[in-house]
Parts: sequence; structure tokens; C-alpha cells
Amino acid sequence: MTSSRSDNWTGRRPLGDAEVSAVGFGCWAIGGPFADSEGKPLGWGEVDDDESTRAVHRALDLGVTFFDTADVYGAGHSEEVLGRALAGHRDEVVIATKWGNLFDPDTKVLDGNDLSPEYARHALEASLRRLRTDHVDLYQLHPQPSIEEAAPLVDACEEFVAEGLIRGYAWSVDDPERAASFAAGKHGVAVQHELSVLHDDPEMLAMCDRYDIASVNRSPLAMGLLGRRTTGTPTSGTDIRSVAPDWLRFFAGGVPAPEWAARVDAIREILTSEGRTLAQGALGWIWARSERTIPIPGFRTVAQAEENAGALAHGPLRQEQLAQIAALLD
Repeated sequence: MTSSRSDNWTGRRPLGDAEVSAVGFGCWAIGGPFADSEGKPLGWGEVDDDESTRAVHRALDLGVTFFDTADVYGAGHSEEVLGRALAGHRDEVVIATKWGNLFDPDTKVLDGNDLSPEYARHALEASLRRLRTDHVDLYQLHPQPSIEEAAPLVDACEEFVAEGLIRGYAWSVDDPERAASFAAGKHGVAVQHELSVLHDDPEMLAMCDRYDIASVNRSPLAMGLLGRRTTGTPTSGTDIRSVAPDWLRFFAGGVPAPEWAARVDAIREILTSEGRTLAQGALGWIWARSERTIPIPGFRTVAQAEENAGALAHGPLRQEQLAQIAALLD
């Protein structure tokens, strides 16, 4: 069988002054259940911390060096699990986390946000303790205020860089103008935004080119629609996809929304060609879309870690496959 992998594919991508594996691992799911102030789930269901740790270790074995989390995931639990799992491996990895949301670690309830520079420092110090490290490689603003409201946080992040507490910063946002306001900072090195074969974002990718920053891609598997979730595998009551908020358009009632499932079916044959799984094909599309992209699929088990990391062996899709997919989804 002819490989689709480009001869210059290294499986690595630049992120600020570091180089990371071209696939990162998103740690939202390993945080376990948490909820908003109305009791609606914000996590991905129950988790087994020991299995999460084994999955992180397996990812390391397979060459994954980038892990993305947030202080609010599991109300601090994701950072704690990741910090324990990476003990003894800190120099081998690049860690990203996020701040800005307020939460109670005891009740595991999210309740508002705090955009002050003072809270940014407080949140960073708490994240460092949970992650068991003296610095965060990529610190990302999580809420979605206006550019004017967020502006003082760029200066705060520059102070953190000067103190050695972080190496770079970004905004986790889907608006190119907001993202650019952080990218324009001296140590603004990335943006985290939604990108998948079901949700292209040419304007954001163009902004990344303009500012020479990394594109860190959340929801690369469309919240599981491009992976393991089908109508025969509904989610549990503590899974955000069970009571999906408006922005989580891929699911309805805990199962894939029919219109989106039909779009996946239309491109399934291309994505699963040349020995790839559906998830691996979806990651290959992202890599082919731009040389700046670093998808961060979620995981909760060793098997999921192996499948996600296994995409590195296949590399990007070919440009003609991207054109075929675009025609099918048009």
C-alpha cells in the first residue's frame, strides 16, 4: 500500500520557542464531572484516575510531548491528575493550561469569572501547585471578554514571563481579532481555537500566518463525532454532550445530531483510507490544512491514547484528499 505521508513529515510542530509533537493531548475529559451554577454538566462523565495516568504514560511512550488542560476542568482535578502523571517527566513535555473562570473545588461548580490581573496571578500560582511544576509553558485566557477588557492581561502575562512563571501566552477564543490582540504581545505564541474537518477556520489560520504563531486546535474530533461516539453509544448524565449547550451543535440528547452524522458518513471513506481510523483521518486533515496546526484530541483511556498518537505514523492527508472532502461537504 502506498503511504500518504509526506517525505518531510516529522511529526513535530513549533510552539513558541519549543518544538512539540504534532498531536497534543487535551485533558478536559480526565478532569471528571463538574457543572455550572444551574447543575448542567460541563465535564465528560466519570473517569478512572489510574487509567488516566496510564493513558498519559502511554502517550509519553508514543512520543506525545504536549498536554493541554485548564484550571476549571474538573474544578482543578484535571491539573492534579496531569501533575501526578507527569512527575519525573517535566523536562520532556510542554504543558498548557488556562485561567479566568471561577470555580469551587469542593462542590465542583463553575460560577462566573475574574478578569483582573490580580486573579490571573492567583490562578497561576494555584495551577503551578496542582501541576507540580515551577512554570507553565503556555498560559491561556479562557473566558471571552472584549479586547478592551482583556488588554491588561497581556501586560500581566508579560510580567509572568519575566518572572519565569510562564514561557508564552495565548487566548482560547474563536474570534481572530481577539486572538490577534494576544498574538501581538511579545510572548504571544499561539491561539487555541476550534478546528476540524467539520469546522474549517481560514480566517484564524490566516491570522496565525500573519503573526507567526501556532494554531492549537480544540474539538479536532468534533467532541467525539469523528471518533468513537455513535447513536448506539449515548453519553451519560454527567457528560456535557447529554445536555448539550447551544454551542455544542454536534450532539443532541447524548447522541450525534443526524445532520452532522450524515456529513461524517459522506467523508468517512476518505478519512479511513490507507489504514487510518476515522479519528486518525480527522487529525490528518488538520495537519494538511496548515503547517501551524496542533490538534489536541481528548482521551480517557490507554486505547484512546494509542489511537490518537497512532495518527502520527500516518501523517497529513494529501491535498487532493482535502479537495475531495471539501467537494463532498460543499
